[in-house]
Amino acid sequence: MATPAIDPKAVAGRAAADLIPDGAVVGLGTGSTVHFVLLRIAERMRGEGLRILGVPTSLDTERKARELSIPLTTLDDIESIDVTVDGADEIDSRFDMTKGGGGALLREKVVASITKRQIAVVSANKLVERLGTTFPLPVEVVPFARGVVRRALLQLGAEATLRVRDGVAVRTDNGNEILDARFPDGIPDTSAMERAIDRIPGVVESGLFVGLAHVLVIGHPDGRVEV
Repeated sequence: MATPAIDPKAVAGRAAADLIPDGAVVGLGTGSTVHFVLLRIAERMRGEGLRILGVPTSLDTERKARELSIPLTTLDDIESIDVTVDGADEIDSRFDMTKGGGGALLREKVVASITKRQIAVVSANKLVERLGTTFPLPVEVVPFARGVVRRALLQLGAEATLRVRDGVAVRTDNGNEILDARFPDGIPDTSAMERAIDRIPGVVESGLFVGLAHVLVIGHPDGRVEV
């Protein structure tokens, strides 16, 4: 009998959820890996009596959390978050990340900015030596400024394309658009690039998460988990 395939996202997501302490305010990230985090949180609530308050980073995560009866709160009612569990599209040896493949980069960065302990959860194929080499950098933009931002990104060395689905520009939960910026040789200085992109009028946020992650949980195809 063939051995069932192991999903590294599943083992990493479940392991990360086990790091959440009782009584915590928890930032709930967005994406396929976080789906497994939410399932494990719900299991712990039923089996261990885990008590948390979740802060979802997208409407999709909010819907999934409510379906699992995970109690939620908002940024209006809290000043800080104890721990956030979220995925990444790329992460380097300094724990700097590229995020936004799921389109929730603005809300994810707001939540990360007030989080005491950010846990990045990835499969091993997300580890890179240099950001921007395997995944384009998402940049959330005001639709009016799309052309201005695209030309400015070109000056920074990136070819930016509008994210489109079914022939229509993708809109974020905030009503903005996303430009996916591809750097031919990756991004050598993530801090400098983040600052440069943030200075472009019309940019809402970039998917560069620099100096925000504290713990990295890596899932492997053989079922191993590294923390």
